[in-house]
Amino acid sequence: MTASLGRRLALTTVGFGLLAVITIVTAPLVGSTPISLRRAFSAAVPFSDNTDAQIFFIARLPRTLAGALVGSMLASAGVVFQGLLRNPLATPFTLGVSAGAALGAMLAITFGWSFAFAGMAAAPAASFIGSAAAVAIVYALARARRRGLSTNVLLLAGVTMNAFFSALILFVQYFADFSQTYRLLHWLMGDLDISSYEPILTALPLVAISLAVFAWLARPLNLLSLGTESAGTRGLDVPRTQRAAFLSASLATGAAVSVGGPIGFIGIVVPHLVRLLVGPDHRLVLPASALFGAAFLIACDVVARTVMAPIELPVGVITALIGGPFFLWLLVRKR
Repeated sequence: MTASLGRRLALTTVGFGLLAVITIVTAPLVGSTPISLRRAFSAAVPFSDNTDAQIFFIARLPRTLAGALVGSMLASAGVVFQGLLRNPLATPFTLGVSAGAALGAMLAITFGWSFAFAGMAAAPAASFIGSAAAVAIVYALARARRRGLSTNVLLLAGVTMNAFFSALILFVQYFADFSQTYRLLHWLMGDLDISSYEPILTALPLVAISLAVFAWLARPLNLLSLGTESAGTRGLDVPRTQRAAFLSASLATGAAVSVGGPIGFIGIVVPHLVRLLVGPDHRLVLPASALFGAAFLIACDVVARTVMAPIELPVGVITALIGGPFFLWLLVRKR
């Protein structure tokens, strides 16, 4: 790494890191009910009688941390999928991972499953299992070629599985009653309304694995963007890089969806905004996208729970309202 790149990486990490820290610190203080940070951390008042502490530590801080985790994973996975497929319009949900996760959660909610897996409740656990099943199917189809993954087959298989799982979701919804239907729709629109730290702690090992692989992928993705043949002539193990990119990004997407549901557009909006600011080098784009994705989703969640207070909107509605026009602009720009 050159000295110039090292300085740019340090400035990028510090700048976007400060933005993420500021949003994490300030977001729990914003809401329809004003609270005092001094009273929330006061040891003089018992927690059972301290309304400010209950709002801060139970109602707002867990969803802020969940927003940081989900936003970071979806944005990073978007960068990796776009680099893997060499397609600027690729998202974490392009390859059917989100639809598989949604189908698993739909089955758990509709049929009232009560099992637990790896410390997760039934719906998040079924969501992660569904995403893993989708990844296994798409990967098995795309690795038919001996020379690594076929990106064309990967994309076609992902789109097909996405459509198939979406049809199964509608079929499962047909058997749901009215109360289940409301819960299903709320989850499908993306929901960070959690009041405990358990889902976040459960997802942390998966997040750590994904981030470790992402850190290794930064330089290989730069080479892969030149094309598989050009990357191979420069000494890159293309099949290994493709497998690592696909599996790590899918793991990050599955972990994010199991916590917050299928929150769309984060994986396409954030990477492209970051590229406009720092350039196309994945060694800068990956850490910047992870940090900015966390800040972006936390800000969207603040808007979702305050813009129509006391009614709270699903955060996926806010990201869609922002991401939809941005996606159309991107299509026109890339045409």
